[in-house]
Amino acid sequence: VKRRTGRQRDKGDRGMMRSTLFLLCLTFTATVSAAPEHTPRPGGIAIVDVGTVKLPKPNVSYDSRPALVVQKQDRWNAVIGIPLDTQPGEISLLVNGIEMDVAVTDHAYAEQRLTVKNQSYVTPDQAQLDRIGRERKIIDGALNSFREVPVDGISLAPPVDGTRSSSFGLRRFFNDPPRSPHKGMDIAASSGTPIKAPREGVVTATGDYFFNGNTVIVDHGQGYVTMYCHMSEIAVEEGQTVATGETLGAVGATGRVTGPHLHFGTYLNGTAVDPAVVLTTPESPR
Repeated sequence: VKRRTGRQRDKGDRGMMRSTLFLLCLTFTATVSAAPEHTPRPGGIAIVDVGTVKLPKPNVSYDSRPALVVQKQDRWNAVIGIPLDTQPGEISLLVNGIEMDVAVTDHAYAEQRLTVKNQSYVTPDQAQLDRIGRERKIIDGALNSFREVPVDGISLAPPVDGTRSSSFGLRRFFNDPPRSPHKGMDIAASSGTPIKAPREGVVTATGDYFFNGNTVIVDHGQGYVTMYCHMSEIAVEEGQTVATGETLGAVGATGRVTGPHLHFGTYLNGTAVDPAVVLTTPESPR
């Protein structure tokens, strides 16, 4: 397989590389039982074999952002979050400066129409818009953090026991006007239900934000980040290291909500991915 630098492309090389990547990804997912799988769709993840562990861990980036690289047996695997607005076709990764292509499949998401009683959450005034802008910088900074530490996988334990919605990617309408797609999973639970860290990490942001209410953001390393919103209370502080299963806070109904629940977000290389892909523990029967 020929690899190339820059933007040079050759149809024969591209077809061969595509086939090779497809086979490599099939081989990887076939050897994993309960681990997250290669789901190369908008809002999904691409798991790409990028070399043997006999060589140093490669530098991988997508869309000019560093990507998570984990060791799986004797191979390095890049784990890429695919943005929701990605069109079907090919995306290109840079692996030690060399392009590798991954095919992205189409995926349709449904619509969701919600009625919000507090109109300010639909059409904020200028003071609220200023607040939202300040908070957006804090949130974006935490979601785009990249700590170069070893990461041994991407599987997550459920942060709270409850009914999991399939709301990720929904195009939402609040009191009729359209808003951005939903970038998390809503888990129904009673107010006060403890929220547990799904894996170890460092708390990078906490706050009471306009839309998200009481929020905690946890950095799990190499751009793998989780977010917890609408909490009734926060039990951790910024900069705190948390262990798997440690209490982050409690379910609530703060911010823009229609009732108590946990908004659970998962992010890779700064982009939201469907939590259902990485939550490998089955939902408890109701």
